[in-house]
Amino acid sequence: MTKAAAYARYSSDNQREESIEAQIRAIREYCQKNDIQLVKIYTDEARSATTDDRPGFLQMIQDSSMGLFSSVIVHKLDRFSRDRYDSAFYKRQLRKNGVRLISVLEHLDDSPESIILESVLEGMAEYYSRNLARETMKGMKETALKCRHTGGKPPLGYDVAEDKTYVINENEARAVRMIFEMYAAGKGYSDIIHALNNGEHRTQTGRPFGKNSIHDILKNEKYRGVYIFNRSASKDAEGKRNNHKNKSEDEIIKIEGGMPRIIDDKTWKAVQARMKKNKRGPAANKAKETYLLSGLIYCGKCGGAMVGNRRRAGRNKEIYASYECSTRKRTKTCDMKAINKNYVENIVIEYLEKVKSKLVCKLPRSSNGS
Repeated sequence: MTKAAAYARYSSDNQREESIEAQIRAIREYCQKNDIQLVKIYTDEARSATTDDRPGFLQMIQDSSMGLFSSVIVHKLDRFSRDRYDSAFYKRQLRKNGVRLISVLEHLDDSPESIILESVLEGMAEYYSRNLARETMKGMKETALKCRHTGGKPPLGYDVAEDKTYVINENEARAVRMIFEMYAAGKGYSDIIHALNNGEHRTQTGRPFGKNSIHDILKNEKYRGVYIFNRSASKDAEGKRNNHKNKSEDEIIKIEGGMPRIIDDKTWKAVQARMKKNKRGPAANKAKETYLLSGLIYCGKCGGAMVGNRRRAGRNKEIYASYECSTRKRTKTCDMKAINKNYVENIVIEYLEKVKSKLVCKLPRSSNGS
């Protein structure tokens, strides 16, 4: 009996799509009719098929090399992928592993006609996905022009009312005001993070504050009452998005007074002026340090990666190179002290040299004594 795996996917952006349960039920019926043993089921909930960032899907591709099954069955081809490049790439991976892709609703074989039909179906699936994204964006822009919430988590300091407008969350807004006021008063990120975390304030995701979260809040114009939508650049060819890269101004929707204001203009301007003054110069103009053990050693207290850090310390402000706990550096929740770079690297190098010497001594000598 042929062994097969099932793959089912459900995307939350389209409620009309068949549920995972319905897809699995149809696959089971197909297996019973065709004398196929279903040995594994892989699923991805609320995942788009335009990207391969799907844990169940990637696990299925990985397992296909283990000989557990000779076929992968999907309800429809668009459950496998709606991106033609990804579809061709991963189907090739399956073929290399001796695994065939089967669609319950689209009966395809190895004939030339099926190859053409499969290409048409994949093109239609990608068209449907991109057209859906375009129509969704149209609706979101209309919502944005009314200064209403378009989805996702609202910024720290705001809640979303029943009519999708933003309202101030006073408990979170206190943390936002603290960040702006302390920075405008000359305090550094470390002082602000310490005050926030000691006061049991948390980010919108419930985590301790770090430098990146503080920086993003200080640059967010929404806190001075500006509604902003569609700022972040689109995803690249690999489906990744750079949130620090913006779209052109004519694509961004900005409405003054569209958000309830949390920060006054005086504080906002003082913060932006200080951030501009403190902005680091080009990295090319700075001395560089090579950290041999970066990413290879870990904090003995919290397990965070030890990363290189170069700063000036002491009365004479001499340059001090060290390894610091990334958790302490980011969120201040670890009290592991920095370790001198040369000290720890020398210990490791000396240890490796000893190990090397022992290995050389144990190597068998040739018959001529060399």
